[in-house]
Amino acid sequence: MTTRTIRGAIARHPLISFFALANALSWLAWMPYILSNSGLGLWDYDFPALLGTTQLVGVLPGAYLGPITSALLVTAIVDGRAGLRRWGARLWRWRVNWRWYALALLGMPLAIIVGGFVFSGGTVQAPPVEALVLFVPALMLQMVTTGLAEEPGWRDFALPRLQARFSPLAASFVLGPLWALWHMPLFLTEWGGFPNSTLLHVASFIGFCIAFNIVMSWVFNRTNQSLPISMLLHVGVNNTVSVLVPVMFPTMTTELNSLMLLVIASIMAAAIVIATRGRLGVPLAREVAQNPPVSTEAAPVRQ
Repeated sequence: MTTRTIRGAIARHPLISFFALANALSWLAWMPYILSNSGLGLWDYDFPALLGTTQLVGVLPGAYLGPITSALLVTAIVDGRAGLRRWGARLWRWRVNWRWYALALLGMPLAIIVGGFVFSGGTVQAPPVEALVLFVPALMLQMVTTGLAEEPGWRDFALPRLQARFSPLAASFVLGPLWALWHMPLFLTEWGGFPNSTLLHVASFIGFCIAFNIVMSWVFNRTNQSLPISMLLHVGVNNTVSVLVPVMFPTMTTELNSLMLLVIASIMAAAIVIATRGRLGVPLAREVAQNPPVSTEAAPVRQ
């Protein structure tokens, strides 16, 4: 297969190419981590621990080789320099209403803490000073790891293209499961709690990705496609779960934690779908222009 043939196939099917490439690059890069002692244990090797975890060395390279690299390559091939400028411009849209920052930085953590109180049966303790001091630096770290690695692909590249082909709600239901699928090999590693991860944990995570993707789509659309807000919303959840939940709710099991996130995301998603009538922040005029109704009238017969 020639380079021209490959470029032509990518140009004809940019979304399929992106999803296939993102999974292939990440999964291939994660294979040593999966096979190591941090995963299946088939390779007797211990990844070095940084900041108390092997995930930075084991997971991060594959994360950066997946969504962001795939989006960069496919955009360059399909849309050229103009497309790369549009794609990159969304990464610098910081100037949005303060309420969106409040939602990402305060709203989601508060919702998770309330959910933790409910699902732990009211067993809660004040977070230690160390956790509160660590919260903001950990958030900034996740912005340049999880946020930067994933969101330029899922939201910046894939979501606008999906919404150009489907209704906003349908686009979210397409992207959500694919977002979850990309994570699946990591459930065979320390990242996913292996070997103690259960089917309930995996199923709850998939459901959370589908529901929370609706929330992410709504925020992305309402903020004029601001990628920084999408990144903050994404890592705000991750950071709260990793830094505050374990010390505030020590009796919460992994299964309860994942179920709690699923319930919170589902409630938020349902409220957004009802409030926006499924448009998820996309103006109706733009949705109709992108997805014109199909006429049910018979076409005139040419004489």
